[in-house]
Amino acid sequence: MPVGSVASLHRWPVKSLAGEDADALNLDPRGIAGDRAHALYDTHKGAPRRLTAREAPAMLRWRATYDGVPGAAMTPARIPLPTVTAPDGTAFPWDDPELPSALSDDLGREVALRRDLSLMQDLGNSILVTTQATLDAVAGELGRDLDLRRFRTNIHVVLDDAAAYAEETWEGRRLRVGEVELQLLHPCVRCVIPTRDPDTTAKDPNILRWLTRHHGGLFGINARPRGDGRIAVGAQVELL
Repeated sequence: MPVGSVASLHRWPVKSLAGEDADALNLDPRGIAGDRAHALYDTHKGAPRRLTAREAPAMLRWRATYDGVPGAAMTPARIPLPTVTAPDGTAFPWDDPELPSALSDDLGREVALRRDLSLMQDLGNSILVTTQATLDAVAGELGRDLDLRRFRTNIHVVLDDAAAYAEETWEGRRLRVGEVELQLLHPCVRCVIPTRDPDTTAKDPNILRWLTRHHGGLFGINARPRGDGRIAVGAQVELL
């Protein structure tokens, strides 16, 4: 069975905003503690809509962090409010009454802030796992480096003896990451968000075009924790 290690860990305190890296993270069956526990909403066709960078690419230039709470220090039962930092460096606590208007002015639409500790992933109760082999292969096909942030992964792994795109065949299997076991769900079908540069929001449609043409738009695999636990960079990874 392929084995390897965790190369990097990532959490996204506010959905579609830039997030933060971590040396270690706690998780439970809902997902990673604090990951996408907050979101922006606008109004679409008269109804509230959870806003993403698909509709408002400028969201990627805002950053959300849990200041002073390293990944391993946060538990699923105690999620603090994040700090949101604007592109110009102005930092707002999540409960700052000026934050909604600052976001609205920058994004060009009225937004409201929501917090939901059941988490607000596109696929409920899940995390995203990506592999270095696949990232390198796609970058090679496109002829340039690809910033991993484009894919908004949670757990990025390096595996021995696992070819690029191998995760496309893993549905229904399990992945042991340190002390945690993940149920592998299905490969992740990508939307347009990876086509946006995470710093400038410049669009490169060739990324999604290539993935769609050659791999059905797939990159990474969705997974669900089978219990509570802690994962850390460098932890052993094993496909079961």
